[in-house]
Amino acid sequence: MKFKRPGGRSVLAGAVLGLAGPKKKIAGVMPCTVIRPGDMADSILDREKHPQWQGERMKMVYSFPTNEKLWAEYARIRAESFQNGGDGSKATEFYSKHRGAMDAGAVVAWPERYNEDELSALQHAMNLRLQDEAAFFAEYQNEPLPEDEGDEEQLTADEVAAKTNGYKRCLVPVGCDHLTVFIDVQQKLLFYVVAAWGSDFVGYVIDYGVYPDQKRAYFTLRDAQRTLARASPGAGLEGSIYAGLEALTSDLLGREWRRDDGTVMRVERCLVDANWGQSTDVVYQFCRQSAHAAVLLPSHGRYVGASSVPFAEYKRKPGERVGHHWRIPNTRGQRAIRHVLVDTNYWKSFVHARLQAAMGDKGCLSLFGRDAKRHRLFAEHVTAEYCVRTEARNRTVDEWKLRAGHPENHWLDCLVGCAVAASVQGAVLFGTDAGRQEKRKRIRLSDLQRSKR
Repeated sequence: MKFKRPGGRSVLAGAVLGLAGPKKKIAGVMPCTVIRPGDMADSILDREKHPQWQGERMKMVYSFPTNEKLWAEYARIRAESFQNGGDGSKATEFYSKHRGAMDAGAVVAWPERYNEDELSALQHAMNLRLQDEAAFFAEYQNEPLPEDEGDEEQLTADEVAAKTNGYKRCLVPVGCDHLTVFIDVQQKLLFYVVAAWGSDFVGYVIDYGVYPDQKRAYFTLRDAQRTLARASPGAGLEGSIYAGLEALTSDLLGREWRRDDGTVMRVERCLVDANWGQSTDVVYQFCRQSAHAAVLLPSHGRYVGASSVPFAEYKRKPGERVGHHWRIPNTRGQRAIRHVLVDTNYWKSFVHARLQAAMGDKGCLSLFGRDAKRHRLFAEHVTAEYCVRTEARNRTVDEWKLRAGHPENHWLDCLVGCAVAASVQGAVLFGTDAGRQEKRKRIRLSDLQRSKR
């Protein structure tokens, strides 16, 4: 039963429930779905407002799992699988491996409700939530999200595309001291961004693209025609990725980039996405063996939510390098190569704030050229996620989520990686604590000699 006009509650209480007539009572049962917060169904289900209705909200999930990190990783694997033409089975394998930890804390209404390619009702519910979070909470939880969820004061694709600075593509503006690259590794393509930065974090996107080049302005990962596999006939998945990384880095890291005052610059730091499980080993191998190994670092994004332990609270271990919401841990074992761990929630907020900064302000980030249409696809990637401010453990954190419909966000990841690489190289935004490094105690040679005895 749905009443759309404002007087719906009055009609229900007066006309409908009054049908029995004098000295008679009538029983009312109202099956309903909450469409939006504050509608009549939402009000009737509130026992404080309408206790006589004894409202009860039926939900698919009565308690969500507590391990946010594993489910965030599951979401990433699942999205990458679909983007690369897969069926999500890799995510199911991940869930099977970590099911005990991923099920912890969850309570579902109907344990037998799940599809043949799923392992549990919880996985089915989480898949529905990942498919369209707003629809899930409205249709399956009877708790619709606020209609402006994640939209207030957040960037639009039009705003990003229009944030141009007039510089020619690949030209480094005066005042930039750092040149960074990030490469996002996918099964079919390598996405990349090249950015120039001042030491105060004024930033310029001077180039971006994919390898192999698609030769068209608008495309998706799913419909890519020129792929890594086709660029390396006869090579397997790992071989095609390795060959692609070699060709792309030879171009980006091997060339000289000219600043507009005539100074010649080279890329200082290049981070390579190593999060995708199928490519992690080959990324490490490439970063170790490449002729550009000195500037390459594998990168792992980490979901640090409001209930997670922030990077600043990790106990620093010998040999580690700790920066502004990133860490370069000491390395051991098979992957004996340094890598960087990144708090992606923080850095996505950081990059969006830089894009919102007005031209000329400290920490402003802008795009090359003057043609906003040229940057439309890039802007859609950058705005493919929205943030929800969340509080837990006396912390308030922006938690970033992919918008409904699974838009692609690869250039957002690349832009975030370029900013982190600039921070690794020493760029500091005024007002942050990135430059406050722990003061090291001076050690005398005699003390070292005594400690070895």
